[in-house]
Amino acid sequence: MFPIESNLQLIRAHIELAIDARSHANRNPVTLVGVSKTKSAECVRAAYLAGLRDFGENYLQEASAKIAAVAAMGVEGIVWHFIGPLQSNKLKLIAAQFDWVHGIDRLKVANALSRHRGEMLPAPRALNVCVQVNVSGEASKGGIDVQEVSAFAAQIARLPHLELRGLMAIIENTDDESTQRAQFRRMRSLFEGLRNDGLEIDTLSMGMSQDFAIAIDEGATMVRIGSAIFGTRA
Repeated sequence: MFPIESNLQLIRAHIELAIDARSHANRNPVTLVGVSKTKSAECVRAAYLAGLRDFGENYLQEASAKIAAVAAMGVEGIVWHFIGPLQSNKLKLIAAQFDWVHGIDRLKVANALSRHRGEMLPAPRALNVCVQVNVSGEASKGGIDVQEVSAFAAQIARLPHLELRGLMAIIENTDDESTQRAQFRRMRSLFEGLRNDGLEIDTLSMGMSQDFAIAIDEGATMVRIGSAIFGTRA
């Protein structure tokens, strides 16, 4: 068994355990996004053959080449997630090449993605998007302030050619479990608040290699895992 395949088996087992151990009533499935940035098309294919279908990329130039290379291998049915910073001059290609965009935190960016997606022919399905929340309040992190989530999400939900699926966050980089849980719990509260406001969202994207089990216990429906699947990045 190849390392990627065995790593995926182990992670899936941990995900199922985390779902079973959830401290609240939600027992919904969890989508695993393999963060394949800096990894080769061959690594993506290996993970695909091991059953992974969702892949996350941070860098557009690298991702574009990889998407083409994977398609040339005859691999079909991959769902591509853009999880990196959103630069204005790259939004047209992002709108064309990806199925999901995480990290929406500016209305200008959302408007541009909506426009570019709408210009595509033949018309594709709506682009799935998540609003990024700066739940830790760190100046170094992207995302909107927690106080702005409700109003901002309502604006995004009204845009054509985009489908607001939920919220995304990168919590503080800490080993303190109480801090991790507090920030994940805050995200779940924001998510549930939007649903109570009538927004039809279903995705709470939070948790990475080092904390995904805690994130799932606190309500994550999507986790983004890189090194635990593909190994340490160069």
